[in-house]
Amino acid sequence: MTNETTKLIKLGQNIQKARKFKKLSQNELAEMLNISREHLAKLETAKRRISLKLLFSLCDVLEITEQELFNFSK
Repeated sequence: MTNETTKLIKLGQNIQKARKFKKLSQNELAEMLNISREHLAKLETAKRRISLKLLFSLCDVLEITEQELFNFSK
């Protein structure tokens, strides 16, 4: 597994943790972001890369900073 793949997996895990912390389902968060649940599921499982625009929206909706989302040391 490459370093990039490892980071994408950790990013997806952090997205999922932040979503669950806010007690949101994938459907609820996807609706808030104007994306499909399938798209969100692929982001959480590192099967799709996130755009910067979506990343910023995600942080706004989840009320977290980009730094928190990219904290891979947890």
